[in-house]
Amino acid sequence: MLDTTKQALDHRLATEQRDRRVPSLVAAVVRDGVPLWSGGRGKVDGTTPTEDTQYRIGSITKTFVGVMIMRLRDEGMLSLSDPLRTHLQGTSFGDRTIGELLAHAAGITSEPAGEWWERSDGKPWADLAGATGLETIRTRAGRRFHYSNLGFAALGEVVARLRGTDWYSAVLDEILVPLGMNRTTLMPTAPHATGWAVHPWADVLLPEPAHDARGMAPAGQLWSTSTDLGKWAAFLSGATGDVLAADTLTEMREPIVVEDGEYWVDGYGIGLQILRDRGRRLAGHTGSMPGFLATVWAHPGENTGAVAMANTTSGAAISSLVADLLDIVATHEPKQPTEWTPLAEFDNDLLALTGQWYWGPAGYGLRLAADNWLELSPLKSNARYRFRPELDGTWTGLDSYFAAERLRVIRRADGSVSHLDLNTFVLTRTPYDPTAPIPGGLDQAGWRGLPKPDVS
Repeated sequence: MLDTTKQALDHRLATEQRDRRVPSLVAAVVRDGVPLWSGGRGKVDGTTPTEDTQYRIGSITKTFVGVMIMRLRDEGMLSLSDPLRTHLQGTSFGDRTIGELLAHAAGITSEPAGEWWERSDGKPWADLAGATGLETIRTRAGRRFHYSNLGFAALGEVVARLRGTDWYSAVLDEILVPLGMNRTTLMPTAPHATGWAVHPWADVLLPEPAHDARGMAPAGQLWSTSTDLGKWAAFLSGATGDVLAADTLTEMREPIVVEDGEYWVDGYGIGLQILRDRGRRLAGHTGSMPGFLATVWAHPGENTGAVAMANTTSGAAISSLVADLLDIVATHEPKQPTEWTPLAEFDNDLLALTGQWYWGPAGYGLRLAADNWLELSPLKSNARYRFRPELDGTWTGLDSYFAAERLRVIRRADGSVSHLDLNTFVLTRTPYDPTAPIPGGLDQAGWRGLPKPDVS
């Protein structure tokens, strides 16, 4: 990284710590899974915090629970359309689905009954579930985005029941250890920051409690470092390793609900927050607990991620800080495009499929890409639809209207290509080819000019 880029990152971190009166603050940037920069400001126990100093990461914990649920889904142990009661009984919202809970679209209350859980002694899940009643239901499922910490406590318990262990042990064994996140823990381990509240009108501090939330822990318990959280940013950017299928992570990053407004800026996918910022769509999560703020944002388009953590209850704009760090890197050192190279191997039958195709009168261009992928592009727009090859000789669409739809090559009895079938759309080499099975048939008179008007 250029010295000028590092200086810009250092300056942004320093101004955040000074202007927002943050006791201490750490941040880091990764690209292509490699750490690029890290920094720390303020003091923890009299010294500048480092990339190994732990902070509580609050609701970023939910992203780990979300990945665990998706691992269970991919293994066939649950479906996102399963009602909660299929896997966890004893709540008043058992009719809400796993997918709705993951996206905060279940319409249930934000917090559990009783005192504010973030500053109270934790209760076991059985007590939390037993306190749910009709008042737990706020809106019908799917009506709107309504953030729910209680919902993720329930999801953590689902993980525990299906894995036969506690939720954190499952996260540790299946996510943290494989990714080398050895300093992400349930409770703090030295060196770690103390959580503080900063007085709004004086430069004085009040210590905040750091308890075990127990049943609510899946909603915001974990502690981590900028090094570990940088690895998580790399994961969310696409470096999933053996922890999660790449397609599953892509699914998690797709917005399911958005914050209502003239145009959407904030949304939520499957266990992940989505943010539109300066032409980028970021995925990750913010986090807050008494005494702590944290954010991780990943920009998959540039395979870049950034994180920040602070030990203050409020006041710091951590989410904006992390988005600014990504913008600094993108502006000062834009990611170089992948070098184009010709295909080393290709299938001649697929090469013969390339070129112009028509859906009715609308023209498309079909390109052959690496590994037998196909790309279909309208001739009169810049859109591009990618199709991944499957073992059965078909292709699965990955984009927009054609996402998850199948593309098939239909051949005549002699083996020649008749047309392409894209989920009942018939694509032919010429507009409305009369030799192809066009739905509805074709007028026998064929193409013609506009009839002259009768002036008699």
